[in-house]
Parts: sequence; C-alpha cells; structure tokens
Amino acid sequence: MDSQTFVTFAAATLVLLLLPGPAVMYIVARSASQGRAAGLVSTAGIHAGTLVHIAAAMIGLSAVLAASATAFTVVKLIGAGYLVWLGVQTLRSYRRSRSVPGESVETPRAAIETRSLRRIFVDGFVLNVLNPKTAIFFLSFVPQFVDPRSAQPAVDLAVLGAIFIGFGLLTDGFYAVAGGFIGQRLRRSPRLQRRTDLVAGSTYIGLGALTAFSGSSGNAA
Repeated sequence: MDSQTFVTFAAATLVLLLLPGPAVMYIVARSASQGRAAGLVSTAGIHAGTLVHIAAAMIGLSAVLAASATAFTVVKLIGAGYLVWLGVQTLRSYRRSRSVPGESVETPRAAIETRSLRRIFVDGFVLNVLNPKTAIFFLSFVPQFVDPRSAQPAVDLAVLGAIFIGFGLLTDGFYAVAGGFIGQRLRRSPRLQRRTDLVAGSTYIGLGALTAFSGSSGNAA
C-alpha cells in the first residue's frame, strides 16, 4: 500500500469513526451507567466482532449478505432484538433499585461490574457480529482502497481492517472514557445514578428500534 492510499484511508476512517453512530451511543450508555471499565470492555468486544466481518469479507460471505435482502433483514432483526433485550434487562435493574429505598448504589454496582465484564464483552461482540451494516461497510468501502492488481488482495484487506480496528479502539475508547466521566459525576447522587440505568435501558431499546427500521446503509460506527 502506498503512502497516499494509507493517508486517504486513515482520514476517511477517522471521519467515519468520529461521527457518533449506534455503536458509539451504545458504548457511551454502557460507560455512563456501569463505569468506564464497562465502556472500554464494550469497545473491545465490538471491535473483536469487527474481526468476524473482516474475515467474512476476505472469504466472500459479506457478498452473500449484501446480495440477499432476506439474509440482511434476518441478521438485522436478530441484532435489533438483542439490543431490545439488553434494554429490558437494564430497565428491570432500574426497577429493582427503586424497589429498595435507601439501598447503596456503589457497592452492589462495583460487585456486579466486576462479575459481568466478560458478559459485557460478549454483548459488544454479539451486537457487532449481528450488525449487517458493518459487513456491508467492509464489502463496499474498504475494498476501494485495495489494489486489484495486488498479488494478495485478501491480505491487503486484512491490513486495512486492522487499521480500522486500531483507529476504532482509539476513538471508541475516547467515547468510553467520556461516558465514564459523565457517569462518575452522576454517581455522586444515588438518585441520578439510578436514572442512568433508566436512560441506558431506554437508549438500548431505542437503538434496537432504529436498527430494526433502518435501511441497508448508514454509519456502522
């Protein structure tokens, strides 16, 4: 890859990643409601899911998804349903916290967060794997920067995917830290802390609805 191609791809990727999309909104909501660590782990899970899309693009599975409207819709609806399920679980947590007046927020939350980081990673991973727009992105946008005369175009695609993930970890990590800072300020008030669960749960459900009714194009990040 020549330097001009790299600079152009890097610039375009940064612009796409910095524009807040569903993944960014999910990360911020996670981070604000469950802490910075949860946001960063969500970021890692989401970009681990990106590896699946890169592999699919390399072997041509993304082309199948792009060509089949039925397959695209099925994957999209499963991902939307998963988001709605996460939202419902978060809202149930909010209702439980309201049912116990005077309950301390910090200690239970710290214990829950420590136990659930693996689950948070899996949630991010699954959500991005079930995001067909990411597959379309790696099928339609990234290959534009691959030289068709290259001896190993699949390797070039993998390198570009790795660059995308690297930038994604940086930009989404920034959003996770920002969300964690907001959540830290809110945790000074138990009432506001509980409200973050309400906002986070509503955000997940809203993202699920947005995903279900969206078309085949849009910002994957």
